[in-house]
Amino acid sequence: MAVLEHLEPKSVFHFFEELCAIPHGSYNTKLVSDWLVAFAKERGLEHYQDELNNVIIIKEASAGYENADPVILQGHMDMVCEQAPDCTKDMATEGLDLAVDGDTVLAKGTTLGGDDGIAVAMMLAVLDDDAMCHPRVECVFTVDEEVGMEGAVGLDVTPLKGRRMLNLDSEDEGVFTVSCAGGNLTTCEIPVKRAPYPFAGGVCLTIRVEGLLGGHSGAEIHKGRANANVLLGRLLYHVAPNLRIVSVNGGLKDNAIPVSAAAVVCVKDPDFVRVTCGTLEAAFRNEYAVTDPDIRVFVDAGGEGLPMDWPSTKQIITLLTCCPNGIYAMSPDIPGLVQTSLNLGILATVGDHVTASFCIRSSIESQKEMLVEKISQLMIGMEGATLSVAGDYPGWQYRHDSPLRDLMTEVFTEQYGYAPKIEAIHAGLECGLFSGKLPGLDCVSVGPDMQDIHTFRERLHIASTQRLWAMVVETLRRMK
Repeated sequence: MAVLEHLEPKSVFHFFEELCAIPHGSYNTKLVSDWLVAFAKERGLEHYQDELNNVIIIKEASAGYENADPVILQGHMDMVCEQAPDCTKDMATEGLDLAVDGDTVLAKGTTLGGDDGIAVAMMLAVLDDDAMCHPRVECVFTVDEEVGMEGAVGLDVTPLKGRRMLNLDSEDEGVFTVSCAGGNLTTCEIPVKRAPYPFAGGVCLTIRVEGLLGGHSGAEIHKGRANANVLLGRLLYHVAPNLRIVSVNGGLKDNAIPVSAAAVVCVKDPDFVRVTCGTLEAAFRNEYAVTDPDIRVFVDAGGEGLPMDWPSTKQIITLLTCCPNGIYAMSPDIPGLVQTSLNLGILATVGDHVTASFCIRSSIESQKEMLVEKISQLMIGMEGATLSVAGDYPGWQYRHDSPLRDLMTEVFTEQYGYAPKIEAIHAGLECGLFSGKLPGLDCVSVGPDMQDIHTFRERLHIASTQRLWAMVVETLRRMK
């Protein structure tokens, strides 16, 4: 017996349960993609499936809506596969074990994949209902969103006529997301030369910056937290010129604010280094007393390796002290929103090269490009330095004039009795990629309440799903 068959809306939870029976983690979407194609074939619907497993299913307008502008409904079919330590399920080959607990749906021992399986279910429910009133509906099911939006990147949008899009990939009911940042990974590689330390009696020390809070470079860049790589640069600057760098390393992910960093250095006067670092630790703790109160600086004896010569040491110190980092601009349209930022996420020394990787984000394409240019200009003065940009994706700029947002706000306010929260995020969404591919796109992202997504504690709220479905149905009805 189906676990969710008693839940309303029946069609939505029916398709959600069917989806959950099919393994559909990122990079494992062939089965669910073929299931979507079979759905379209059974109903005689126009459909497209590409080599990435993206699927587009189109249903023509219902009677009386033939002259209405088309609408795109969009979500992704892949899920994050995580499970409890004692769970033995093979999520690559087995479906989920669903359960209902009060007002929530969950999967026993694993992630539920409500992000973004609920979008898949709602789109199928729309396509399956011949009594529903709607304009031409173009449902886009993308793959591998959770691992870099790779499906949306490779999607051919030629079949799409719509220039208004309802994205169903949010986890907060009552929030309309209307803008997001684009981004890229900008990486600097600086060759270094090594030479024996020139000062007699010099010793090697390891300088460490630790205890930082860190956080996501999009969602938490506005919280004023310190970047360990940047603080390390300040320490090295104040100890120079009577030192030579052996190595600098800090951070693990470009999109995470680094919580620690370390430098191995050869120094002329270790006591001076310790005193200077102690003074700066006090300064750091004062500067970040509220936002990052547990910063610590340690100076340990020891460290190995042939030091860099002075020109190379100076170049690395210049990079770390002069590179832009953190918030560059706030949005003039949405109070409190970071518009443009960058994060020096990874600093690494490998052999005779130092690599610095920046995660750049902006909802304004020209400002994103400008930050790349700033870093590029900094590299010009460094012998042999190179700069590369990878994983570039466009931002989704806020629209002052959005008929879709106005319509959805009207419907929401009537149904809920209060206005929705209009919000933008400083992180990437597939909406940005679609905005880049479909000029003039009018887009809003919504979703039902979910909690603990991407964990085995994930839950989807039933009543919230019911309310969102009612809003989607009514919004489509008013698109005449």
